[in-house]
Amino acid sequence: MIRFAFYGRVSTEDQQDPEASRGWQLARARALIEGHGQITTDYFDVGQSRSLPWKRRPQATLLLQDLARPDRGFDAVVIGEPHRAFYGNQYGLTMPVFEHYRVAMWVPEIGGPIDPSSEAHDLIMSVFGGMSKGERNRIKVRVRSAMQAQAKVEGRYLGGRPPYGYRLADAGPHPNPAKAADGRRLHALEKDPVTAPVVERIFKWYLNGMGIFLIAQTLTGEGIPSPSTYDRTRNKHRTGIAWSKSAVQAILANPRYTGRQVWNKQRKAETLLDVEDVALGYETKLKWNERDQWVWSDRPAHPAIIDEATFVAVQERRIRRSPSSDRPRVRAQHPYALRSLLIHHQCGRRMQGAWNHGHAHYRCRYPQEYAIANVIDHPLSVYLREDAILPDLDAWLATAFDPNHLTATLNTLEASQADSRGAAIDPIKKKIAACDRNLARHRAALEAGADPAVVTAWIRETQAERATAEATLRHVEGETTTGLRLTRKEINDLVESLGGILAVLGRADPADKAEIYRQLGLKLTYDHETNMVSAEASPRSSVGVLYVSEGGLEPPRPIKGTSTSS
Repeated sequence: MIRFAFYGRVSTEDQQDPEASRGWQLARARALIEGHGQITTDYFDVGQSRSLPWKRRPQATLLLQDLARPDRGFDAVVIGEPHRAFYGNQYGLTMPVFEHYRVAMWVPEIGGPIDPSSEAHDLIMSVFGGMSKGERNRIKVRVRSAMQAQAKVEGRYLGGRPPYGYRLADAGPHPNPAKAADGRRLHALEKDPVTAPVVERIFKWYLNGMGIFLIAQTLTGEGIPSPSTYDRTRNKHRTGIAWSKSAVQAILANPRYTGRQVWNKQRKAETLLDVEDVALGYETKLKWNERDQWVWSDRPAHPAIIDEATFVAVQERRIRRSPSSDRPRVRAQHPYALRSLLIHHQCGRRMQGAWNHGHAHYRCRYPQEYAIANVIDHPLSVYLREDAILPDLDAWLATAFDPNHLTATLNTLEASQADSRGAAIDPIKKKIAACDRNLARHRAALEAGADPAVVTAWIRETQAERATAEATLRHVEGETTTGLRLTRKEINDLVESLGGILAVLGRADPADKAEIYRQLGLKLTYDHETNMVSAEASPRSSVGVLYVSEGGLEPPRPIKGTSTSS
């Protein structure tokens, strides 16, 4: 009897039930292999787009890694649905790996195992990849066209967080009968009695000549909560202790305060993750569309906070106060070895890279971004020169991998290896139990009369989390303890290889150093009052403290045309 591993995938973007989807894909797989063997383990990706390559899907990545293991526990892999497993040219990039490790791939549409030497099989699987890509593109076109018509003709609220100054209101049952039967309801924007007057004041102040920073300072001084403070649920990642200039600018630039629905201000742009390795696929980023691509509702869709004449006057003043030069701004790209790794201790924000006088610096200009009437005692600017950190940092990293410390490092790493199987199972089971408790609370809220649309979204999200946890648990429980722990020789080889990497850090290119630091899980925190940088690397539990000399910490001389820093 053949031992099979099952692979499937479901995306929750189209509101599918992960458990139901896994069930019918698994049923197709079992029907195919009936009489030939049984499924001993499965890999099921939940919430992963089909456009992601296998190496960027969690469960597919585990499957590819397990192919190389002699104790993998399966002899062949059965795919429940090729449309969901492969997209575009993914089959052509994945099948050679299966062939290399002599693992057969079974697909229902083939009627059994794929023959790598068969042109017909290769053509069929390529067609399925093309059909999958075409299906996704057709869905995107249909959805965007429908949303454009709904925003322009109906002025429908299409989701997302309400702008500061508004809150969501019920707008009746969903016009789609099937969705209405499922409890879905439409929503619309209505004025928030607390924040709408603040928006009116911001527009009035700006037209009366107040600057953006002065507006932020005034609002903070009056104790008015900033948008991130007022809505902490959606802004847990922000401090919210003061109004920022960007928050005021976003309010002044938002045309929805005129009562019109505006859609398509941003788009999800797919760009290659690495132009040198197309097989890695694309990454999706939000990008701003040009103003002429925005879709405006033909008529007012919600109560206006300011009139259109006021909005136009504000935009004209913003244009007059913006830089007048028509020359394209070309910013030089400089490498920073500690990009995104350095945190300012006093405010908790990431320090930004700044190139001054031929040297890389990192700076924090909290008061220039946020109103100074806040609870943080923060200098106008805090600068730290990169070459004041790197020598001591590299020396600290190399210490653990020095030959004199090799024995101690080996003992530490070997002792820290608990039974990874048991350690991995406990949090997964706790996650499943937490999901069950949340599902019970959601259903109780639904029975108590809560908004069905909101509760249904909660239930769907929790079910997706539970399905992911269950798939991970099945994979972990299906593994044997053998092979999970590194042998002392493997640890020794790992330490020696890292030692070789760290030995060349001093002369490495900044971009390469940045990648090495990230692989080591490095995190740096700078305290400007003590001139110390605390360094943590995730492979080790210890924390190093670097004493940085005063030289190089002083702010660079201001360049002509910029403000003086202190």
